[in-house]
Amino acid sequence: MSTPSESFLVGLIGEGVMPSLTPPMHEHEADAQSLRYLYRPIDLAVLQRPGQDVGTLLAAGAELGYNAFNITHPCKQLVLEHLDGISDSARKIGAVNTVLIEDGKFYGHNTDASGFARALASGLPGANLAKVLQLGAGGAGAAVAYALLDSGTTELHIVDLDAERVEHRVAELRSHFPQAQIFAATPDEVPGLLPGKDGLLNATPIGMHHHPGLPLDIAALTAHHWVADCIYRPVDTELITAARALGCQALDGGHMAVGQAVDAFEIITGIKPDAARMRAHLLAMLEEGR
Repeated sequence: MSTPSESFLVGLIGEGVMPSLTPPMHEHEADAQSLRYLYRPIDLAVLQRPGQDVGTLLAAGAELGYNAFNITHPCKQLVLEHLDGISDSARKIGAVNTVLIEDGKFYGHNTDASGFARALASGLPGANLAKVLQLGAGGAGAAVAYALLDSGTTELHIVDLDAERVEHRVAELRSHFPQAQIFAATPDEVPGLLPGKDGLLNATPIGMHHHPGLPLDIAALTAHHWVADCIYRPVDTELITAARALGCQALDGGHMAVGQAVDAFEIITGIKPDAARMRAHLLAMLEEGR
């Protein structure tokens, strides 16, 4: 647990992270908690460094007095070999997005999964999570699939254009959740699968500002489905907007963005942040066009 006089120096290592809203989210909450907290993006593109340099950057950060780093694309797997310890969930997911530095040692966590589990619980209260169709098996897909299964999903179909990647992801998940039915599927199978599902989760980039559109044909989507998206820029994606118009329970990607930030903040400071306040701040920044 931190003390009132303690200060925190935190960084975000990844490619293209200068516009990230994670630093101001952390700093704004720290201000509200009367903490001294400085959070800086460390952009690989700006530094002209490859993702493989994440270990070098961690070591330099430790020498410079950093308390922790958040880790994002393309370093969530690359960072693993540089850690002295790793949480059980991060080990099972095979990716780390938060590294805590203690006595010169590096300890990895994954708050993408815990943050999405938090988002499900708070943003889709009472939703039936039993049967889910997930689009996307990449880095975000690994974390949210783990969160779904850990939250009670018993039948999960994962769709991805990369057949090898989705088969690998399914095999990993089956080893950790042997009681669940987990299947790989192709985009062509989506129309036939969706009617039998309780929920739909988009973990692809389709819907972002630079990848506009819908990630699937929503003809089979009905009001009995819940719909969740991992994208928060824009927070109201075409999928979320269409789902709400159909009367579906909808979970926008802002919930996950806040959830992972909430859990990372607590890991770093030992202090529980105000999730509602952090979400309000995120939505205000998005409304301002930040």
